[in-house]
Amino acid sequence: MLAPQGRVILISGANRGIGRAVAQALYEDGYSLSLGGRDLASLEAMSAGWASSRVHIARYDAQDWTSHRAWTDAAMARFGRIDGLVNSAGMHSSITLRAPDEAELDAIWAVNCKGPLNLIHCALPHLETSGAGRIVNVASMSGKRVRNDHVAYNMTKHAMVALTHAARRISWDKGVRATALCPSFVPTDMTATSKAMARQDMTQPADLARLVATVLALPNNASVAELLVNCRLEDML
Repeated sequence: MLAPQGRVILISGANRGIGRAVAQALYEDGYSLSLGGRDLASLEAMSAGWASSRVHIARYDAQDWTSHRAWTDAAMARFGRIDGLVNSAGMHSSITLRAPDEAELDAIWAVNCKGPLNLIHCALPHLETSGAGRIVNVASMSGKRVRNDHVAYNMTKHAMVALTHAARRISWDKGVRATALCPSFVPTDMTATSKAMARQDMTQPADLARLVATVLALPNNASVAELLVNCRLEDML
């Protein structure tokens, strides 16, 4: 297992939901963290009381590619290294084939696919230099099968799984390992209106965070390409 001390992890969407739980778990494990998001005040409030030497906060807007390069450059300037990237920022959409909306489709594609792609692009040279770089893309079980009519969300999460495999291929020989984390229902803002099941029966963000920490710590010769996590029985699992 890789020791967390000294390793630097970038986390998008760290101010809420799965990203927040991941940030909390990784900080407690001893990682240094660079937290990216649009709501800097929320990130600062979340990390209040954490050791300032191990926390960096930067603007990240998935639809503004200049913020991606600025973030990775600032993290490098602060810590001198980047060892991991967790793409947790994302959005939901309920548009269907019967009622498409071009503007909403463009927005979800930018946030769930184009943003993570470019952020990986910006971080990749530093992850390669690490020799044990790690990428975790928070996808979804909706990226493995289709069980509802939310066509845009399903499309983008399938694309994120494909992006993960592209990242695995391109820098494998330089020690970069990528994992697609695919949870089902999680009690976050995204599922606040869901009536599918009681929120206490959903997979908890803290448990997903522990899985992310495990994947980040695995050695290069124990890589997990896809991590499917469900709170209900499905035949494919």
